[in-house]
Amino acid sequence: MCKKSVRQMICITLATIAWMWSNSAMAIEKAPYTVIEKEADFELRQYAPHIVAETIVAGEFEAVGSKGFRRLAAFINGKNRTKESIPMTAPVNQEFESEKIEMTAPVSQENVDGKWRITFLMPSRYSLETLPEPLDSRIRLKEEPERVVAAIRYSGTWSNKRYAANEARLLEIVRQRKLRPVGKPVWARYDPPFMPWFLRRNEVLVVVER
Repeated sequence: MCKKSVRQMICITLATIAWMWSNSAMAIEKAPYTVIEKEADFELRQYAPHIVAETIVAGEFEAVGSKGFRRLAAFINGKNRTKESIPMTAPVNQEFESEKIEMTAPVSQENVDGKWRITFLMPSRYSLETLPEPLDSRIRLKEEPERVVAAIRYSGTWSNKRYAANEARLLEIVRQRKLRPVGKPVWARYDPPFMPWFLRRNEVLVVVER
């Protein structure tokens, strides 16, 4: 089989996987927000209050995401302390016999004093009182308040270089619109690693005051 045919088969396979994921991802709960303004790939959003599970990871930009993801994924897949008995949810993992929590999007990453804060959005049906306690002491549950967020969306790889370029674009737009950033920008990923790079939804977010 010629190299061209192999490349075509790979592209078809990746496209099929991406299509299957996009259909299944429709059921994945995402952070709730209302779009206030929109221009090209820029949006100004009003986010409702929501709960996240967070963990702090030290290391390089392109390495900490996977480490934090695995830690938080273990929590939502059952590595938690609960007395409730509730039905299995996705993703299914039979390694643990405790409560499962649905996968949500995005996975967020932000710089905190030289380390990285990785967060998972918790499903809206939970409160801080009803969420199971993480067994990993490096994970904390926290309620994020209502906020106005400036966002820029882009596709492509998860490299530090690509993130930095889009962070600079976002902060320039924020400056031009005379908005005041509050805190540091956040990197948000909505897709799994096997999603073809050109189909990924990535975002840079920053809380602003108008």
